[in-house]
Amino acid sequence: MRVLMFGWEFPPKIYGGLAVASYGITKGLSLQPDMETIFCLPKPTGEEESFLKIIGMNQVPIVYKGHDYDYVKHRLPNYMTPEEYYHFRDHIYADFSYMHTNDMGCMEFAGGYPGNLHEEINNFSIISGVVARAEQFDIIHAHDWLTYPAGVHAKMVSGKPLCIHVHATDFDRSRGKVNPTVYSIEKNGMDHADCIMCVSELTRQTVIKEYHQDPRKCFAMHNAVYPLSQDLLDIPRPDHSKEKVVTFLGRITMQKGPEYFVEAAALVLQRTHNIRFCMAGSGDMLEAMIELVARRGIADRFHFPGFQRGRQVYETYKNSDVFVMPSVSEPFGIAPLEAMQCGTPSIISKQSGCGEILEKVIKVDYWDIHAMADAIYSICTNPSLFKYLQEEGIKEVDEITWEKVGLRIRKLYNQCLGMN
Repeated sequence: MRVLMFGWEFPPKIYGGLAVASYGITKGLSLQPDMETIFCLPKPTGEEESFLKIIGMNQVPIVYKGHDYDYVKHRLPNYMTPEEYYHFRDHIYADFSYMHTNDMGCMEFAGGYPGNLHEEINNFSIISGVVARAEQFDIIHAHDWLTYPAGVHAKMVSGKPLCIHVHATDFDRSRGKVNPTVYSIEKNGMDHADCIMCVSELTRQTVIKEYHQDPRKCFAMHNAVYPLSQDLLDIPRPDHSKEKVVTFLGRITMQKGPEYFVEAAALVLQRTHNIRFCMAGSGDMLEAMIELVARRGIADRFHFPGFQRGRQVYETYKNSDVFVMPSVSEPFGIAPLEAMQCGTPSIISKQSGCGEILEKVIKVDYWDIHAMADAIYSICTNPSLFKYLQEEGIKEVDEITWEKVGLRIRKLYNQCLGMN
C-alpha cells in the first residue's frame, strides 16, 4: 500500500509536537513491510531520514519555462486533435496563471510558520494537485489544518480516499476565540474527509460537536513515543537530595496554561524554599510570565532557559524531579510521555488527551492551582511517591509504541479502501 501524506513539519526541523507525531506515525507505518509513504513537506532540510520518500513542494515544477509560444503553437496542430486539446484545456488550473515561480518553475516556501502563512498554505495545496497526478498511491493522509486544503485538492484530482489527522483544533489553540478563516479550512477538510483521525477522544468530541461531523467517520488515534536511544538513556540524573527541580516544557502560550504553573509555584514556595522551578520554551506569553514571576516575588527560584532542542529536551527532563503540563486544552500532549520515559514523574491537566491512556500520573484541573501545588509538593517531599511514579511510569510508557499506532492506522486505511 502506498500513502500520499501531507505534513508541515518533520524532524530534524522541529517546531512542536506535530513534527514528533509525524515522524512517529510514518516510522510506525514503515515497520509494515508492504507499506510505503510519500511525505510532502513545504521545504525539507535534506537531512530527513530515508525510511520514507520525502517530496519538497519547493522542488516540484508547476510550469516549464523551456519552451516559447511559437514552439508550442507549432506542435499543437500536428499532435493534438481538437477533442484532445479541449480535454487537456479543461484540466488546466487557472490558479497557475498568476503564480510566481523561480527559474526552475517551482514555487518558493519559507518553511515553518512565516507571516504569509495562509499564502503558503494555498500554494502548498496547489502543488499537491501536481504531485497527485505524478505519483501512484492508494490513499491520502493530511496532517493538521495547514495541509487539509492539499489533501482535499489531491482527492479531487485523484479520486482516492482522504484521511485527515486532527492534531489540534482552533478551539484548543484559541481558548474559544476561534479564527473564522482557520475554522473554515478545518471544517472544509473534515467535510471532504472519508476518515478523521483524532489524537484523543477529547478531540474527537470537539470535531463531532463543533464541526458537525458524522461520529461514524471519526476515530480516536492516540499518539505514542519511541524508545529512547542508549545515548539518551545514559544522560545522568543529577543529585537533587538538597534541592528539587520542577519543570514546565513547551510553548509558552495561552493553550499551555503557563500562568497556572507560575501561580502553583508561588503557592509551593510559601511552604518550602528548597525547590526550583524551570519554564523551558518560547512563545508569545514569555515576557508576561517573566513579569508575573517578578510580581509574585519568586524570581530567585525561577529559571527561563529558552527553547530546547534535541538532546537538550531530554537533559531537561532528566534534570527534573517533577514535570508539569497544565494545559488549558491539550488535544494529546506527548511531553509527559517523554518525561516519564526519562524517569520523571508527571502532573497533567485533566483537560489533556494523553490522560486517556496514562494512569501513572497525577491529574488535576488546569485551573486548580492549589491541587497542582499539593501534587508538586507531595512528589518533591515524598520519596516513596516519587519512586512509585518513576518506576511505574517507565513501565507504562514502554507499552505505548508507534508500531501499535501504525497498525491501527493501517486498519483504518483498509476500512476506507473497503478491504476489511
